Amino acid sequence: MTQRLDTPDKEAIALLPEFPRLGLDRITLVNTGKQAQQAHDALITSRAWGFDTESKPTFRVGEASDGPHVLQLSTGERAWVFQLHDPECRAVAADLLAREGIAKAGFGLGDDRKRIIQKFGVEPAGILELNTIFKAQGYRKEMGVKGAVAVLFNQRFQKSKKAATSNWANLRLSESQLIYAANDAYAAYRVWEALGI
Repeated sequence: MTQRLDTPDKEAIALLPEFPRLGLDRITLVNTGKQAQQAHDALITSRAWGFDTESKPTFRVGEASDGPHVLQLSTGERAWVFQLHDPECRAVAADLLAREGIAKAGFGLGDDRKRIIQKFGVEPAGILELNTIFKAQGYRKEMGVKGAVAVLFNQRFQKSKKAATSNWANLRLSESQLIYAANDAYAAYRVWEALGI
């Protein structure tokens, strides 16, 4: 019988030292075809990426999202935040997502997958839902990035609620949006790496 393990609670996580996040010097904003191609060339040398998407929040009942508006991919060194307004940028992002042989690791990716199929018309390949790994190890409930960082690194992963619910469809992303998006993907990469998958 598998041992049932508890996921750390908010109070326990709040007492931990902070997880070292990527600063703006290690985050690349990608919003043109040329920048997307440069990001593509840098990313395809990796075995895995931390992966997430952001969509403009919907607040009205029945309002459908046309997201994702942002795609973030990270290695252990750097993160790329793709804005998806530009058709060339979108095409490169779709190519990266459909690329076989590279694990795309993240948390709560079911919704992201559906939206990617809808928006890009591609089935993302190599999606690795990190929650399933923790479930297989005996953790009771959904882990999420905060819980995973607490369990594996004994550190607290900061997430800004304000950035999370901000408008990801904006033509100009704020510094706090860039840091939020990049570090969601970066933390997922670090979790993947620590799990030794």
